[in-house]
Amino acid sequence: MSQAAEPTFAYRPLYAQVKDSLVRRLIDGAWLPGQLIPSEMDLAREIGVSQGTIRKALDAMTAENLLVRRQGRGTYVAEPEESRILFQFFRLVSDDGQRSFPTSRILCRATAPATPDERERLLLGPDSRVVRIERVRSLGGRPLIVETISLPHERFAAIEAMSEIPNNVYRLYSQKWGVTIARAVERLKAVAAAPADAAELGCAPGAPVLEVARVAYDLEGNPVELRVSRCLTEGIHYASELR
Repeated sequence: MSQAAEPTFAYRPLYAQVKDSLVRRLIDGAWLPGQLIPSEMDLAREIGVSQGTIRKALDAMTAENLLVRRQGRGTYVAEPEESRILFQFFRLVSDDGQRSFPTSRILCRATAPATPDERERLLLGPDSRVVRIERVRSLGGRPLIVETISLPHERFAAIEAMSEIPNNVYRLYSQKWGVTIARAVERLKAVAAAPADAAELGCAPGAPVLEVARVAYDLEGNPVELRVSRCLTEGIHYASELR
């Protein structure tokens, strides 16, 4: 009789386990955006591990743009308006290499039943509703992006009553709902400009535009935003650094 194979357990380095416990502090709101966190020595003493283990955990969180180290001042929880955080999620760059963050103009917002695509991408139930925000984004004063943002109504219903929606919505999610965008998955596709988009972008209907469909995830891996951007790429391009 053959013996049953013994189960195998995945080994995780200690620093990775410590990192998970520190990320949980962000999720639970114990550490807030912009807050100075305890020193490596204090964290090592509190958790009961070496200072080197804490440093590796913090280095990993810094690499993921969850923390920011400031020379001579300490380590802080990253804020979504930090320039390097902004450009982590905004990949359109001028053809001359200059980076700038776009301004935004809201066209409309409404609550409606989620479409099949929204339900699938945001993992919503069959009767779910979403808040949709339509906006135009400009670079250098020129409208180049028409954008549709879809948010689960159950989680973001309060956005309906807001008198103004800021340009940096990731900062809004963080400050008002405690939602930190940790990562995003994008799909890029060439499409023809619809008449309504063409009117906002100042191009001919049917002109080629780059469609970027993004699902953004929080620190726990839950999808929290579906964003579809239709981009006129005259003078700009999508830049991604691969390692």
